[in-house]
Amino acid sequence: MNTPMIVAGLVGLVIGLIVAGVGAVVYWRQVAQPDLEKREAMLQSELNQRRREAIKEAEAIEATARNEAKSLRSEADQAIEKRFADLARSEERVDNMRGELDRRLKKLDTRDQRLNKRQSSLDRRESKLQGVEEQHQAKLEEVANLTQEDARKEVLAMAEQEARQDMARVMREVEERARESAEELARKHISTAIQRIASSHVAETTSTTVQIPSEEMKGRIIGRNGRNIRAFEQSAGVDIVVDDTPEAVSVSSFDPVRREIAARALHKLVTDGRIHPARIEKIVKDMGKEVDKAIQEAGEQAAYEANVHGLHREVIKMLGRLRFRTSYGQNQLGHAVETAKIAAMLAAELGANVEIAKMGGLLHDLGKAMDHNQEGTHAMLGAEYAKRFKVPRPVVHAIAAHHHEVDQETVEAVLVEAADAISGARPGARRESLENYIKRVRTLEDIATSFDGVDSAYALQAGREIRVLVKPGQIDDLGATRLAKDIAKMVEDNMQYPGQIQVTIIRETRAVGFAK
Repeated sequence: MNTPMIVAGLVGLVIGLIVAGVGAVVYWRQVAQPDLEKREAMLQSELNQRRREAIKEAEAIEATARNEAKSLRSEADQAIEKRFADLARSEERVDNMRGELDRRLKKLDTRDQRLNKRQSSLDRRESKLQGVEEQHQAKLEEVANLTQEDARKEVLAMAEQEARQDMARVMREVEERARESAEELARKHISTAIQRIASSHVAETTSTTVQIPSEEMKGRIIGRNGRNIRAFEQSAGVDIVVDDTPEAVSVSSFDPVRREIAARALHKLVTDGRIHPARIEKIVKDMGKEVDKAIQEAGEQAAYEANVHGLHREVIKMLGRLRFRTSYGQNQLGHAVETAKIAAMLAAELGANVEIAKMGGLLHDLGKAMDHNQEGTHAMLGAEYAKRFKVPRPVVHAIAAHHHEVDQETVEAVLVEAADAISGARPGARRESLENYIKRVRTLEDIATSFDGVDSAYALQAGREIRVLVKPGQIDDLGATRLAKDIAKMVEDNMQYPGQIQVTIIRETRAVGFAK
């Protein structure tokens, strides 16, 4: 490319740039600069307007604050003036009270001075009286031949004797009132409960009589060389008594269930007529199953009659064994049902838990079904057995506590004990042999006469009451009350008896004179 053309191009480019710059300058001066100046003027005007408005608002706020400050200052001045007035009144009252206290103190000082004068006068009089009293005391000792210490002892002894007599009288009155109210309430509840109870009883025995069709059957029961009777006694665990009683054989055993099994088996063998060792063993086993079923049914029937539900099957079975147990001629299963009903009625009357009392009454003698097989009292054995089969804890406690072998913690336990006593002590419920009766009465009298100061003792009302005659010179009224409680406690600890025994102390003083 030649040089002139390049130069011409550059010159053209420079001229274009100059023309563009001139055009831009012209545009700025004619269009952009006037517009910018107009906008600046508008912004300045708006800024001035807002500045004036802000000044006006500041002036208004300042005026409002000034007014509020004046109002607050005025209120504060009024409050201060009121407070000063209150303080002035308070100071005035304090000044008045101080003056009043000063006057009272002066009066007290004056009174104190008077009292001191009176006290000094009284001290002088007391010293004179003490001297006179000492003189009189010396004269009295001289006349009575007693020192002051001896006289004090004699007076104290007389006061103690009077206090003991008063205490005995008060104790008798309190006991009499408590007994009257308690007996009236107890009689009401017991009569309400017992009038709805009726039960049958059987005689207590350790042997069962089995009737046989003829005397010839006795020989078959004994067997050749006694093999049949030995096999029977070994299988059933009882004693067979074959004596001269016509058409009868006795089955004897301390275990009533075993005795029942043996009696049924013997009756079955006698009825069938086939008596030999193999059949004896089979019949005894069959009768054992039959008696177990009867025991279960008896327990279920007792629970049904007592309206007690939810008992374990083993507990019901053990309860059914009481059907074959008696105590003083009273059937123990019937006694258990009767006790449950009485306990339930008493609980309903007193507002206690009827279900707990009812179940405790039904199961309270559960241990009697096992006490000949295990060591321990029937109350504790029954409680342990019931606890093993998840019987409720209050019921277990009632079983264990119905003979006070553990402390009674619930009302229901007390009601079970009371229901047990009512069922066993009501007329006709129990009876005992003449030998046991005489032994019990003699023991009762021996216990009463074992205490010091007892002259004689007599058991009355079939052993339900013991009357004790005491020596009046050795036993006073208070001592008679204590003696009655001590005898009752010893009887409870050393004797077994149905119901309760009343202890009556008789203290009688007789004066005898002779006219000559």
